Amino acid sequence: MGLDVGDRRIGVAVSDELGLTAQPVLTLVRSNRRQDVKSLQRLIRKYNCTAIVVGNPLYMSGDQSPQAAKAQAFAELLRQETGLPVHLWDERLTTTEAHRHLYAAGRAGDEHKAVVDQVAAVLILESYLSATKTGRGKLSAS
Repeated sequence: MGLDVGDRRIGVAVSDELGLTAQPVLTLVRSNRRQDVKSLQRLIRKYNCTAIVVGNPLYMSGDQSPQAAKAQAFAELLRQETGLPVHLWDERLTTTEAHRHLYAAGRAGDEHKAVVDQVAAVLILESYLSATKTGRGKLSAS
């Protein structure tokens, strides 16, 4: 399962059983941490997820941003609550790339809000799957 974790929404994507592709699932509108985790646990069961990849929004310099600290704390909460391996994955520019994909698909800018987080989650998960498949990926389970 791939997650694009924001303050207001969480984009969710899952891979196929072979880990070859990523598909968008939904955009979870956040309420509180407890409810967010419960909702994600239901999706984890539904899609038989065995690991979680959380986007880590670092600054372009590679330094940690305030949003990255929030994503890392949420990743740790997921690790504790689900018992699954949770990997942090560099997500720099995924939201920008997600908007580009949506424009290229003919979606008007005002239509992006509903799906941009899902597309970003797909991009995060695809990047992770591609890098780990080729051995280029350095996994961070922190």
